[in-house]
Amino acid sequence: MRTRICELFEIDVPVFAFSYRREVVAAVSRAGGMGVLGAVQFSPEQLEEELCWLDAHVDGKPYGVDVVMPTRYEGAERGGLSKAELELLIPEGHRRYVEEVLTRYEVPGLPPEVSAHESLLGWSEAAGRSQVAVALRHPVRLIANALGTPPRDVVDEAHRRGVQVVALVGTAAHARKQAEVGVDVVVAVGTEAGGHTGEIGTMVLVPEVVDAVHPIPVLAAGGIGRGRQLAAALALGAEGVWTGSLWLGVEEARLHPVLRDKLLAATSGDTVRSRSMSGKPARLLKTAWTEAWDGGESPGTLPMPLQFMLTADAVTRMHHHASTPGSRAHELLGSPVGQIVGSMREVRPTHEVLESLEAEFREVMLRMRGLENAGTSGHQPDSARRGATGTRRGSE
Repeated sequence: MRTRICELFEIDVPVFAFSYRREVVAAVSRAGGMGVLGAVQFSPEQLEEELCWLDAHVDGKPYGVDVVMPTRYEGAERGGLSKAELELLIPEGHRRYVEEVLTRYEVPGLPPEVSAHESLLGWSEAAGRSQVAVALRHPVRLIANALGTPPRDVVDEAHRRGVQVVALVGTAAHARKQAEVGVDVVVAVGTEAGGHTGEIGTMVLVPEVVDAVHPIPVLAAGGIGRGRQLAAALALGAEGVWTGSLWLGVEEARLHPVLRDKLLAATSGDTVRSRSMSGKPARLLKTAWTEAWDGGESPGTLPMPLQFMLTADAVTRMHHHASTPGSRAHELLGSPVGQIVGSMREVRPTHEVLESLEAEFREVMLRMRGLENAGTSGHQPDSARRGATGTRRGSE
């Protein structure tokens, strides 16, 4: 099961686990994989606190940090805008629509003692740079970037610190651009993935990216949560897998019970690519909230980062009131999640999920070796298999 990715990062299994929960990240790293902390929801000060905790809880095992430095976002042409400037760009009609939806589903406001999520997250190059600066003060082994090509100076600085740079892509063309700036690993993200994702399926995308950036190692992502899928990824030419949705269903994720139960009950058909979260297409659990934004009454979503700024308070209210009697907030409550959600049926400790993935992988490899042996035991010369027609199929 060891690939050159294992050698590069000094891990036991080629499984990378993205999570916003530090406890999940630490558990995966301790179990022999590579935990990767999603940084976008943290301020630089919060990220510093999270990484200090990880330093103390990974038992010296490697871990990474995932940031977002998008190529396109509102104000990018001016080098980014302040939060106050961005707030002025949100139309009042959109603000009214958010309140109309919340009122329709009987979602009260937040009590005074509860604070809303920070509305301006790391959806810009400037925010991503500040998070990279924090990460590089810690013994991280990789910096991952999504939604665009990382600036070359960021790549160079990471390399000077001995940190590998990983890039997430949805097309072979994007993968080539990442190779040009010197990234060390490319993650081919199929449309089955949760969160921001493109339109090409994993089965098609992975070999395209592998061929496009050879010899740069590639990780497969999108709909991966079983040992069989890990084996398939390696067969497609990947050196390992990048997983995310899988870890929403572990004990350490500590999801809201209502959201946890919705995920465990969902099928692989209960997700949708929607712009309702960030303004860019992302695969989410299909809910009344995604339907409200994708329906005919919607005023349309706003560009990044305005859409998240518009809805951050509403999302906090959904979570807070998901169990409130008389409220229908639970119908709106959702999460980024991939199509692998259809295989998530119980809550287990992180290490058990990784162990079961490894065990199924071994079963698959034994079965494939059995097929190979069965084929060679009945081997015949090529001419004999062709038969009288001289071809493999008489129609050829």
